[in-house]
Amino acid sequence: MLPWQADLQAELEARQAAGTLRRLRERQGPQSKNLWLDGKPLLSFISNDYLGLANHPAVKNAFATEAARTAGSGAAHLLSGHSRLHQQCQERLADFLGVPRVLLFSTGYMANLGVIDALVGRGDVVIEDKLNHASLLDGARLSDARLMRYNHNDMTSLHQRLHTASDFRRRLIAVDGVFSMDGDLAPLPEIIDLAVQHRAGVLVDDAHGFGVIGKQGRGSLAHWQLDNTQMPIYMGTLGKALGTAGAFVAADDAVIDTLIQSARSYVYTTAQPDAIAAATLAALDCLQRDHWRQDKLQSLIQRFRTGAEQLGLQLMDSTTPIQPVVIGDSRKAVRIGQQLEQAGILAGVIRPPTVPKNTARLRVTLSASHTEEDIDLLLNALEQSDACL
Repeated sequence: MLPWQADLQAELEARQAAGTLRRLRERQGPQSKNLWLDGKPLLSFISNDYLGLANHPAVKNAFATEAARTAGSGAAHLLSGHSRLHQQCQERLADFLGVPRVLLFSTGYMANLGVIDALVGRGDVVIEDKLNHASLLDGARLSDARLMRYNHNDMTSLHQRLHTASDFRRRLIAVDGVFSMDGDLAPLPEIIDLAVQHRAGVLVDDAHGFGVIGKQGRGSLAHWQLDNTQMPIYMGTLGKALGTAGAFVAADDAVIDTLIQSARSYVYTTAQPDAIAAATLAALDCLQRDHWRQDKLQSLIQRFRTGAEQLGLQLMDSTTPIQPVVIGDSRKAVRIGQQLEQAGILAGVIRPPTVPKNTARLRVTLSASHTEEDIDLLLNALEQSDACL
């Protein structure tokens, strides 16, 4: 027992009283829009499986076939862990994105930590949007670089930070391509223009954009029609739109080779199982072949937004599968989440400190596996809940 055990208990009780205490829930069966959670059947609007590939037969079969050969990679990439399938996955991703090189990481969190820590350090500065994902913020903190933050999507604020940072040795702007709690997009063309003006690097975390937006799902850079001369360092995850697990970093030769030498979260960790790379290759096949998935997803997004606006719900400026319904009070958000669950609907209840104070929300995430009837069920449940009071 820790000497400060009583302090921990008091903090947990304070979270409980404030309606911000998190708890684990157990899913039974496969990841799907229809799932069993804590023994109850629910229609899920909580997953980041945006294209419905997590339970796709081709993806599962590829995983199972390779897992029958070997369960684990057995070593780090730089020892004997880097397999033929890992290499093929890197090459396929690079070809799909039209970039020089790709490097696989075990998670998106580890990718962001590794990139920032490898590229900047003491005497440098990382400048980040205030709504960035925690992994980008933690990467800056671990790197020993100075961390500056600018107001969300405010280019005047970013310009001011860059001007203030002019005396630092290296300047790196780190930003989400699609913001995970609001669902809106970073204005990447303007960010890159400012970066060029101030001789700063740019890292884009496109965990929620890759596979979903842009031509054929190529992500935020494709959405903004940025060419290779404007290419920032690009991080994408495989566990969301592609339905598998892990992440990758896309960049030029110098950056990728530097990461292989210096990214601690790459060098000092066991490579993911080969089966995950095999499943990712199958998911890439689906992504490149089944263009209807992105089209259907956009149609469902519009249907939800139209219905929610008719109900008078407070939405955020998002055209992505992340559709927050702002409630404000944390206790009320929890209560509405419980009401939806009683109606057989599962939506994410997001509270501070994950989001700013007084902006608790339902985080509705849509998937190409949903139907129009599913959207209507969700809207009907919202109409019957306290969300419409």
